[in-house]
Amino acid sequence: MRGKKTIKTAVVYLIGAILLCIALYPYLYMVFNSLAPWDEVDKGFIPSHFSLRSYRWLIFGEQGVATKPWIKAFFNSLFVTTASTLLMMLFGVMIAYALAKINFKGRKKVDGFIMFQMFFPTMILLIPQFLVVKNLHFYNTYAAMIIPKALSLWAVFLYTNFFKALPDEIIEAARIDGAGTYTIIRRIVLPMSSSITTIIFLFLFMERWVELLWDMIAVKNIQMQTINVLLAQMFGPYASYPGPMYAGTVILTMPILILFIIFRKNFTKGIQFVLK
Repeated sequence: MRGKKTIKTAVVYLIGAILLCIALYPYLYMVFNSLAPWDEVDKGFIPSHFSLRSYRWLIFGEQGVATKPWIKAFFNSLFVTTASTLLMMLFGVMIAYALAKINFKGRKKVDGFIMFQMFFPTMILLIPQFLVVKNLHFYNTYAAMIIPKALSLWAVFLYTNFFKALPDEIIEAARIDGAGTYTIIRRIVLPMSSSITTIIFLFLFMERWVELLWDMIAVKNIQMQTINVLLAQMFGPYASYPGPMYAGTVILTMPILILFIIFRKNFTKGIQFVLK
């Protein structure tokens, strides 16, 4: 019996190791090729030696090649993504708390409308969004990339379901002690929902960080473009530079990887609630 259990355990670990290698292979291939000499890019998995030429090319350019503002684009992405994510979480918490804990006329209709909008194709709204942004004179500004992405119905849905599970007695006790709505949210509700907040923050940040189509439509000024827009433009005239393309992809991936490493404990707790 012990021998059979040992074999089963070994098989499970072997399958897990194989799946892990399959999952990590594209990322390792990307990193190694971003550090490979240009004559060895896409010629193998691990290069003969490592080089930072691809990263220097992105930052400083080379003779005869126009330098693009990659550093500026990275901070543009960081600013736009952080601002949009914080706004989505702020509005998500406020709307969800109202739907979960405040009785008002038409609450069920609003809840149902949010559910309906979650299944509505966002591609259809691109033209109306662009026209609104243009009429408000936000076109070609940071506001054009931030404001239309300031609300996430997915965040509202998750927060609403989590807040409904919170005991009403705790909130009522806080109200009796004189706490207002914003105090209750800030000091009671949010600390109790740290795990689900981590899940929502990570997914919203990741979704906004890799946003491409809307950023290409909303902004044409190269000094305001995000890094993913510049990276997408490399597939045209810069297709003969695969090393810098891999380097740009590594730069695009690193913030998400760092966030997952920092918040991995709360992420594990929060994903258990989402999967329930």
